[in-house]
Amino acid sequence: MAHGHKSNEKVVFVGDSRVRKRTVPVSKVPPDYSAYPGKSEAFIPNFLLKEWMVGVVVLVGFLVLTISEPAPLGYPADPTNAAFIPMPDWYFLFLYQFLKLQYVSKDYVVLGTVGVPGIAFGALLLAPFLDTGKERRFYRRPITSILMFMSLISVFYLTKQSWSHYQHELELTNTVPEHILREERAREAAAKGEAPGQAAAVDVPLVDKADPAVELTKKAQCVSCHGADLKGNESAGIPSFHGIGDKFKKAELVDIVTNGKGGVGKMPAFKDTLTAAEIDQLTTWLAKQKKAE
Repeated sequence: MAHGHKSNEKVVFVGDSRVRKRTVPVSKVPPDYSAYPGKSEAFIPNFLLKEWMVGVVVLVGFLVLTISEPAPLGYPADPTNAAFIPMPDWYFLFLYQFLKLQYVSKDYVVLGTVGVPGIAFGALLLAPFLDTGKERRFYRRPITSILMFMSLISVFYLTKQSWSHYQHELELTNTVPEHILREERAREAAAKGEAPGQAAAVDVPLVDKADPAVELTKKAQCVSCHGADLKGNESAGIPSFHGIGDKFKKAELVDIVTNGKGGVGKMPAFKDTLTAAEIDQLTTWLAKQKKAE
C-alpha cells in the first residue's frame, strides 16, 4: 500500500484488486450486416423500428395537412334538397370517385366498400411475408414497385377527377359553395361594421296555407328542390316561397313557372306538366306570399 504522493514509494496490492483487461481477437468479433453483399439487417426489431419511424413522420405530415387545410363545414343535411351536391373531405376524394365506377357501385357496392379495400389492406399486411427478397433497391423489386406506383397514380388521378367533376356540377347548377357564401357574408358584415351573423333573416310565414294551389306544389314536386318547408336553398340559388311575392310580380312568376329559368339543372318548365289554369292558380297564390305590413 502506498502512503503520500512519493513516486518512488513501493506499491503493495492487498488481495487481487487488479482487474484484467479482457481482449477478444478481432477475428472473433462478428462483422456488421453490411459486410455481407445482398443481405440486410434483422426484420425484428431493426428494420421494423425504422419503418415505424418513417410511418410516424408520414402521419405527422398528414395531420399537419388536415389541420392547415380543414374541410369546410356545410349547412345541416337536408334530404329533401335535391340540388345539394355532396362532397367529402379532400383526403377521401379518391374513394368518393372510386365508388362512382360502374362495377363498385349500385349492385356491386359491397365489392367497392368491403371487397377492394379489404384486398388492398390485406395485401399491405401480408407484404413483408410475401416479399422476402433480400434486395432493397426499388428498381430491383419490379412487382412491389409497380404496385406502389400504380397505387399512387390511381389516388392522384381519382382525386383530380373527383374535384373536376365537382367543379363541373357547380358551374352546371350555378351553385356557390356554402363556405364561400359565408366568407362573402362575413366580408359584407365587416364592411358594414356588423358582426358575422348579427342580422338574422326574418322568417316570413306562408300566406293562405289552405289554398288549393298548395296541392299543385305537390303535383309539380316543388318540394324536391324547394324543400318540404318550401324555404328553398340559398346556397344553390333556389329561392324560398316565403316572401317570393315581394321579389317577383305575378306576370314574372307565370313566365318562370311556364318556361323555366336558369337553364339545365335550374328551374324547369312546367308548361307540359301543368295546365294554363293550374299555372295561373299557382302563381296567384305565389304572388300573395309577401311580408306582413
